[in-house]
Amino acid sequence: MSGLQSGVAAAGTGVRSRPRAVLPAFCLTQITSWGIVYYAFPVLNPSITADTGWSAGATTAAFSAALVVSAVAGIYVGRVLDHRGPRLVMTAGSLLGSLSLLVIAAAPNLAVFHAGWLLAGAAMAAIFYQPAFAALTRWWAPDHVRALTVVTLAGGLASTVFAPLTAILADHMSWRATYMVLAGILAVLTVPAHAFALRAPWPPAPPSPPHVSGGHEQVVRSRAFWMLAVTFTLSAFAMYAVVISLVPLLIERGYTTTQAAWALGLGGAGQTLGRTLYATLARCLDVTARTVVLIALGALTTAALAAVAGPYALLVAVSVLAGVIRGNLTLLQATAVTDRWGTTHYGRLSGLLAAPAHAAAALAPFAGALLAGPLGGYPALFALLAALAVTAAVTALGARAHHPLRSLRTDRASSGSS
Repeated sequence: MSGLQSGVAAAGTGVRSRPRAVLPAFCLTQITSWGIVYYAFPVLNPSITADTGWSAGATTAAFSAALVVSAVAGIYVGRVLDHRGPRLVMTAGSLLGSLSLLVIAAAPNLAVFHAGWLLAGAAMAAIFYQPAFAALTRWWAPDHVRALTVVTLAGGLASTVFAPLTAILADHMSWRATYMVLAGILAVLTVPAHAFALRAPWPPAPPSPPHVSGGHEQVVRSRAFWMLAVTFTLSAFAMYAVVISLVPLLIERGYTTTQAAWALGLGGAGQTLGRTLYATLARCLDVTARTVVLIALGALTTAALAAVAGPYALLVAVSVLAGVIRGNLTLLQATAVTDRWGTTHYGRLSGLLAAPAHAAAALAPFAGALLAGPLGGYPALFALLAALAVTAAVTALGARAHHPLRSLRTDRASSGSS
């Protein structure tokens, strides 16, 4: 049996027809969903607080609550995806997302505003990366890394497209009217795309690999799964706290808000670059080594930001490098289940694995701002976050499955297949 054939057999996947409309549809819907439901809020929040008198802390708490709801709801969404596929879930999510934005736009008080964001959190679980990754993994395996890379590259443009568009709309109308327009755009672009592009038959779940004889229950109870969950949770907390705290770190060091914003924005460009490098990294390192190296490099860039006060060009370079690492970490998490336990229960396992990490990411901005003062400033906060990332790299060593699956792309390369 050739290397590719043995890899397919081990993973429980085979070559199957791939619906052509799915990949461009996901590129469109991920840009739109992330851009409207996620990135529009930080642009509009100053207008919201100025118009309503609600505190920034109260409105941001509503947004963070949505992210926590998304993390919890993602567990149920993963189960549905495994059995029924993405069409119903993602179409309903698009409709719910549009409805939630209308509720937010019409909110007469803070309680209704929070309720709208809780609905938005449920929609996020159904339209963001997690369900798209599950669909691509089932339809595209064994070449799912390529498909995942394409979609995450597109998703990386969400803020580039919709942050300026939201700002332009907000310059000409109220924040409420802006959210109503965005709700319409979300419905027009994503509901038909999910309803019609995802109509292809959902392939039956492939059999579990030989080393996963007890099904998903065995995996969830395993030490490797829990260590990986701890790893991703610690890493997500550190990573998102760094992203949100970079601007105040640079301002505290005497740089202007514009300079700090450019450093953050160029870091986002590095994130897009990083995603183009992941397939090469996957061919060079096994899944455990890949996890440890990427998280350790993230810790190194965070420590550099803590220690280096200038010059500005050097700080920008470190920010770009940190973005490259973040881009790789997105794909690392997307392939973590497949590389260790196959595709059979991808939706369920990835939902369980991602839930605590998403919750940590939601809480990280508040926790970072809360800790910066007692620690004596943002450089000390970044030093603490670097230590946290180092801890995540250490726990990743314990996340080795007994017989982790080799990347099928690696098998293909080693067997000389084209």
